[in-house]
Amino acid sequence: MFFLKSRLKRESIIVQNMIRMYCHANHNSVGILCADCLQLSAYSEKRLLSCMYGETKPVCKQCPVHCYSPKMREQMRLVMCWSGPRMIFRRPLFSIMHFLDKWSIFKPKSVLSQRATSPK
Repeated sequence: MFFLKSRLKRESIIVQNMIRMYCHANHNSVGILCADCLQLSAYSEKRLLSCMYGETKPVCKQCPVHCYSPKMREQMRLVMCWSGPRMIFRRPLFSIMHFLDKWSIFKPKSVLSQRATSPK
């Protein structure tokens, strides 16, 4: 199951599903994503894979480092605002996992200090 996988993989699956739901409903796409949503999907995957916090990352909304460009952040915010409430009914397990991730304890200083002191 997806919730047993790594935190980054789980978050990637959730975000991709949110983008698919949004695109299907707002851009009348069937089966595939429109060009804008495909670009957002690839961008979000790239940003997740390069997150400096790795497996201990917070949800992006609570992160002290904003790695999305302003244009993409606004586009993702629209997707999240539209898809978020609908996820509760369409993908309840995703919603529960995202809620638990949102409330997990995040200590950015300890993660940053560990990265700075770890040998390369």
